[in-house]
Amino acid sequence: MNTPPRTPRPAVRWGDSAAFVPTRVVRPLQRLLGEQTAGGIVMLVAAVLAIGWANSPWHGAYFQLWEAPFEVAVGRGPFHLELTMQAFVNDVLMTVFFYLAALEIKRELVHGSFRDKRAAALPAVAAFGGMLLPALVYALLTAGGPGERGWGIPMATDIAFAVSVVSMLGKRVPLAARAFLLTLAVADDIGGIVVIAIFYTRGLQWPWLAGAIVAFGGAYVAQRRQVRSYAPYLILGVASWFCLHESGVHATIAGVVLGLLTPAEPFHPVGQFGGAARPLVDRIAASVDDDVITEDEDAGNEIGLRDLCRLSVETMSPLERHLAWAGPWVAFVIVPLFALANAGVRVVGGSITNPLTDMVVLGPALGLLIGKTIGVFMASFLAVKTGIGRLPEGVTWPVIGGLAITAGVGFTVALFIARLSFEDPDVGNRAKLGVLLGSIAAGLLGYLVLRLVTARSPSTAR
Repeated sequence: MNTPPRTPRPAVRWGDSAAFVPTRVVRPLQRLLGEQTAGGIVMLVAAVLAIGWANSPWHGAYFQLWEAPFEVAVGRGPFHLELTMQAFVNDVLMTVFFYLAALEIKRELVHGSFRDKRAAALPAVAAFGGMLLPALVYALLTAGGPGERGWGIPMATDIAFAVSVVSMLGKRVPLAARAFLLTLAVADDIGGIVVIAIFYTRGLQWPWLAGAIVAFGGAYVAQRRQVRSYAPYLILGVASWFCLHESGVHATIAGVVLGLLTPAEPFHPVGQFGGAARPLVDRIAASVDDDVITEDEDAGNEIGLRDLCRLSVETMSPLERHLAWAGPWVAFVIVPLFALANAGVRVVGGSITNPLTDMVVLGPALGLLIGKTIGVFMASFLAVKTGIGRLPEGVTWPVIGGLAITAGVGFTVALFIARLSFEDPDVGNRAKLGVLLGSIAAGLLGYLVLRLVTARSPSTAR
């Protein structure tokens, strides 16, 4: 039995057409979302909205929203989870954020700048200095006070915000300088994850921790056996998250471990794609040569197209596929929700009277602004002078100084550690205010310094 040929679909997709909505709305939005600064802008808007809402006459609704209960139960056994909406964002959704961070770290280790040890040496040493000095500044300011446990707050650089600041300067800043800042921020993420895992774990429950290790082991075995289905990994991921949550280790570490386990190599080598795809394409093309498609040919084409789709997908590594999937969700949904849930510090009518004399506020602020600047710059200087690292091509010491200031933008992970550090919400709010003040100051000053030091040397921009 023959079937008539299918009606061909339009060659131009609606989103690419000249219609009003695609032209005026869809494509401009796509261009915006493709910009490096877009994620930072959305996060900034969410943070401003949170601060404004928390200090408005409707502040009660803000805090009631994030303190509302969120409950998940499986039967009547131990698999029962009670969270607030804020905890759901911080503990569940932020697991995806840390999963993405781990994917980016692994990509740098396997294919990126960390693969070349000498190229990675300078930003790695700079990152170490940029973690040590802020923690020291914070510790000195808060020693013996209620905020001393939060020494890890000013250690991490926020990749999205810091890169957004540099991106706003366009080609004035050399590409090598942007790569330096990005690599430094990735190294910072590694340090921040280690600090969270080791120093901000409370009341360790070994049986639950053992259960998490078993789940991670299952994911590792499945990865080594090249299991393609997402279902086993999803089940093991949820199990490992729950076990870590019950163990006392912060549950977001599950995202880190699973990200590092994600394969960085494709199932099918890229060089073999053409040879494997060509027979499938030729068979489909041959079935329509006579403009008549039989039922058997139609069924064969469906199978061939599925095989072609699978081949195309699996020629891209799981790591790159997951980065492409998770990146937009993290940048435009999860991190803005995190900012909305955590940046709402009540200043007007709250317990914060004079931030300029409050050490819990000044600790994170000066740690980020001064500690980061001195730590990154001095560590970079020592690394170059001792021969451990070298300045990137076209990057001068004034540019390194501007990048060191910009590295003090420590929004997401800094707020995250602030939440882990204090049981007293009043102390936590004061620390969050310090993070916001320090990050804003570092972003603005870093932008101005970089604009000034690159104004006279546009030839270095590439």
